[in-house]
Amino acid sequence: MPLKLPDRLPAIDILKKENIFVMDNTRASGQDIRPLRLAILNLMPIKITTETDFIRILSNSPLQVEIEFMKIRSHTSKNTPVEHMMMFYRDFSQMKHEKYDGLIVTGAPLEQMDYSEVKYWNELAEVFDWAAHNVQSTCYICWAAQAALYHFYNIPKYSLDKKMFGVFKHKVLAPELPIFRGFDSEFYVPHSRHAEVRREDIEKESRLRIIAESDKAGVHIVMAREGREFFITGHSEYAPLTLDGEYKRDKAKHLPIEMPENYYEDNDPTKQPLVKWRAHANLFFSNWLNYYVYQTTPYDISQID
Repeated sequence: MPLKLPDRLPAIDILKKENIFVMDNTRASGQDIRPLRLAILNLMPIKITTETDFIRILSNSPLQVEIEFMKIRSHTSKNTPVEHMMMFYRDFSQMKHEKYDGLIVTGAPLEQMDYSEVKYWNELAEVFDWAAHNVQSTCYICWAAQAALYHFYNIPKYSLDKKMFGVFKHKVLAPELPIFRGFDSEFYVPHSRHAEVRREDIEKESRLRIIAESDKAGVHIVMAREGREFFITGHSEYAPLTLDGEYKRDKAKHLPIEMPENYYEDNDPTKQPLVKWRAHANLFFSNWLNYYVYQTTPYDISQID
């Protein structure tokens, strides 16, 4: 089944050219189906790129999913037209009285700041608390994973000496979980971050379970509340050229950046990236939608708690 998206969202035309089946609200309204309601709180600077990345990867499912984009009043995007935000995003204040089957909170380039310095921290914390009672399952990505682990479980983050940047091998620690159904023992995930959470802190909290990690990149996926919460430190949703774009952007600005590890063919940035993560990325989000959202959410969405 396709994704149901806001009319005229730019990602629709982009993904149709990739032969990905999406439909706008006008067409979907004629189908007598109760779609899953999925909200995405997009904190990334380049909104349209992030929208496209997540829509692309969520489309690989037989379920019909209705996607709404959320914004918070205390965060103003500097890199996305105001008209785009007004047309395709709703304020959290308008959405917080509703229930959602799933929620994704994206990363943000804030790892080097203390949480108290983030100008929208109080409103973001309100979103976290709302999600715990009004969303069936939530995926927190990268910085959002660090922030939510800190908010709910007081797990600290630590600054890295250099950016964790590249595509790294990971291992499944809980193969019996439905989230890993169909996974190989090892899989690859892109990372792009300046901070980390550590195993020793997470293991002290009995409500948390580390279910995937990397020898090089560290903790990757933490699960809580039987899958009501997933905290994901990597970026499996990234398109093939995302790390390439970040690397060349920072080099052009003369920022301290090393070539992404395990990314370019022959470690040569003049060559194309070797894409080693897309199959498992699609499988992860398909499993999440199926086993932790669709299979567990009540048909009457108002019963979510």
